[in-house]
Amino acid sequence: MVKLFMTNNRFSFSIHGCLFALSLVLMACGGAEQQEQGAVEPQKQYKWKMVTSWPKNFPGLGKAPETFAQYVNKMSAGRLTVKVYGAGELVPGFEVFDAVSQGTVQMGHSGAYYWKGKSAATQLFTTIPFGMNAQETNAWLHYGGGIELWREVYKPFGLIPFAGGNTGVQLAGWFKKEINSIDDIQGLKMRIPGLGGEVFKKLGGIPIALTGGELFTSLQSGAIDATEWVGPYNDLAFGLYKAADYYYYSGWHEPGPTLEFIVNVQAFSALPEDLQAIVEVATRAVNQDMLDEYTARNNEAMVALQEKHKVDMRPLPADVMTALRDASQVVMQEQAAADPMFNKVYQSYSSFQQKVQQYHRISEMEYYLNRAGK
Repeated sequence: MVKLFMTNNRFSFSIHGCLFALSLVLMACGGAEQQEQGAVEPQKQYKWKMVTSWPKNFPGLGKAPETFAQYVNKMSAGRLTVKVYGAGELVPGFEVFDAVSQGTVQMGHSGAYYWKGKSAATQLFTTIPFGMNAQETNAWLHYGGGIELWREVYKPFGLIPFAGGNTGVQLAGWFKKEINSIDDIQGLKMRIPGLGGEVFKKLGGIPIALTGGELFTSLQSGAIDATEWVGPYNDLAFGLYKAADYYYYSGWHEPGPTLEFIVNVQAFSALPEDLQAIVEVATRAVNQDMLDEYTARNNEAMVALQEKHKVDMRPLPADVMTALRDASQVVMQEQAAADPMFNKVYQSYSSFQQKVQQYHRISEMEYYLNRAGK
């Protein structure tokens, strides 16, 4: 009996030992499973390249893409980084559209009116002579169907556009000779892109396409007789006052020029939804930030041009402005008649402008007149 008791004890001990060992194994397995489930895998990082049509870090225009890159890096905690290249560093300024469309880079920053050779309608998303200002254009884009039309135009090229900044009303430009009448426009070689260039051509001028980095030397050498660029802030930085004697206003040709961020659709689709949202929010922030910066900096630069550099600032003669306005209406009708997509976008733009003008006539315009005591 004792032997049997001992045997049973041994048997009992053996069973308890096995159960104890099994419990340790199960605990280890459970712990490993919990550790595997609770482990945070490193999140995928995305590295983008952005090419621009502006000199690297150029005030305003060149700063905007850098600001975008900083916003995206911070909001994504480094999961999406964007390296910015100025015009000519990876591709020439006028090849930004193709580089992004072809997937050579993921993103670009430029002006839509440079791509009229791709589609005439692209010009409408930058600005229209005697069209809407920055405030009105932003409203059309984001609440009037403009951005949807913009994306419809760019879809065949594999691009997604976003508004990427606005400089506000630009000045008429720098001229090497006086403009006293419309006759002074005849044969004048001027750097002026987009629909403004078409209007200038309609009145006998010769529009020439140049990137910002080419303006000063072209004006100084006589390759062009005049140039518009942006306004006092950028014009002072380029030193255009050294190459032309007369600075004319107001900016009939670009009353609210919108810049653009363009993104390759495949690159954008590859991002998780939160990073896609970050890209979109960052573009909206930069779009407003640029307008704020130009509104502040143009004031200071204009004072410097007039007081320090003694620049001769003049308004364009009234008859010249009237001729430009009349020619603009003709050009817009011709362009709309020649291209169905242009017409589709223009009808949306024009309808919105008519409505917003009615309100601004009794709000913004009246306020400006009252503030000035007129």
